[in-house]
Amino acid sequence: MKAKSVYLYTDGSSLGNPGPGGYGIILEWVGMSYVKEFSAGFYLTTNNRMELLAVIKGLELLKNPEMEVVVYSDSKYVVDAVEKKWLFDWEKKHFKGKKNADLWERFLKVYRKHKIYFQWIKGHNKHPQNERCDELAVKAAKGKNLLQDQVFEQTEKNKS
Repeated sequence: MKAKSVYLYTDGSSLGNPGPGGYGIILEWVGMSYVKEFSAGFYLTTNNRMELLAVIKGLELLKNPEMEVVVYSDSKYVVDAVEKKWLFDWEKKHFKGKKNADLWERFLKVYRKHKIYFQWIKGHNKHPQNERCDELAVKAAKGKNLLQDQVFEQTEKNKS
């Protein structure tokens, strides 16, 4: 990794699926002792949305373009979609029939600003940063000032 490199650890959680949810993020700058944690909770969402939103928010927090980023995630949904190139096929088909199209489109905008590598890690396997991200996500989901996942809530409302 070069000087403008960062490790992004992420996790998402929902208490019920759908239900209240949250994400947790740790950003570690390579070669520096600079580490930041972030989290937020939502009133009604899904686990996959929170897993993906954690990655998006972490990447959006990076102020410098063209950084090298290693994203550590326990979400096969997120990691495989990118690493197995499914996401780019979905994009060509305008995400027709795909869940979370709003978040995938948002992800692609920030993804293309950096050089990103994904590393899948097994969840709940005593990986310190993953365990901390899980704590942050669950605490956020149980928080008092929950945000609205407006796109998801509208989609759910349209189903009924």
